[in-house]
Amino acid sequence: MANSSIPLTARHARAIWLRAQRLDIAAPFGEGPDAVRLATGHLGYVQIDTINVIERSHHHILQTRIPAYRRADLEQAQSGAKSIFEYWTHALAYVPTADYRMFLPAMNQFRADPHPSYADLDAGHYAALLKRIRDEGALSIRDINDEVLVEKTHPWGSRKPSRRALRYGFFSGDLTVSKRTGMLKSYDLSARHFGWPRRPRPATVQQVAQYLLARALRSQGMVSLDSVCFGNTGAKAAIRTLIDAAVAKKQLVPVHIDNHANIQHWVAPAALEQELAPLSPARTAILSPFDPLIIQRKRLQLFFGYEHRFEAYVPADKRVLGYFALPVLAGDEIVAALDLKMDRSAGMLAVQKWTWFTAPRPELQTAIDEALDRFERFQKG
Repeated sequence: MANSSIPLTARHARAIWLRAQRLDIAAPFGEGPDAVRLATGHLGYVQIDTINVIERSHHHILQTRIPAYRRADLEQAQSGAKSIFEYWTHALAYVPTADYRMFLPAMNQFRADPHPSYADLDAGHYAALLKRIRDEGALSIRDINDEVLVEKTHPWGSRKPSRRALRYGFFSGDLTVSKRTGMLKSYDLSARHFGWPRRPRPATVQQVAQYLLARALRSQGMVSLDSVCFGNTGAKAAIRTLIDAAVAKKQLVPVHIDNHANIQHWVAPAALEQELAPLSPARTAILSPFDPLIIQRKRLQLFFGYEHRFEAYVPADKRVLGYFALPVLAGDEIVAALDLKMDRSAGMLAVQKWTWFTAPRPELQTAIDEALDRFERFQKG
């Protein structure tokens, strides 16, 4: 650890991160489809997940930062304005179309060296599928009737071989998800969907590293090598070189959290010097377990002293917080976890389990109850 590293309290570190995540103000991105573009652009990605005991995570993450969010806003951003698209970050996610070039190296790498599960993909079948999409327009797996079915390789798979061909097209960049109807994806030719006369030029290795560092500084405020490279561990050497150069130019300042001097972080001078007013516990948000504030579990524990447990795939008798527990952020602390389920037939949000991490107080209870009322209205909307 360099002697120049500045110690910060955990509270100061949390304030920097919450400001970067835009969780310290009510509606930082406005409303409508353009708010989806702005939020996704600022965060860098919005993770997609299929679990729907409550509204799915991508809608939840956006609504946390866009109080007036409507599901149609996401559809318009993806299929109308085409300002966002789907690809793999650390998981399947919405990412800004403005960053598409940064994902082309991964697409090209997949094409050059696909996963072994695609080794026996029939080239003729794939070419015929691309031709059909070119001739007929975007297709979903339901539009395709394969004559010969195969066994599923996992419970949520498909017996249609064409599903694998669609996925190959998606990961190689030939195809993009042009629309979602619920979780049903329609695939179109990427060039046609985006209106490109030619495919964009792939970013260089250096440009991808610069993008990852800039994305992390923007959305995390205070970064570590692990937090920058979350889902991109192969970029660590290039990122470290960029960080060292930025420190030498005084563009980044080495910092660490009190009593954790062995875990080096860096922050831009402006973020370190900004005035950060204490957040009132009345400012309460119910967060998705896939929210960018929650998904990096080690970072979350370091900054907040909270270890989140995702237990959807844990046997019921082994669960501590519940099937789909949602952390509750009050001010700058995670004060509880709520295992929620939406009873859609009754139009009611059920609290299946409530776990406190702090002593309950009347004003805190009131703030969470109000957040639950807002969250229930969002589920119904």
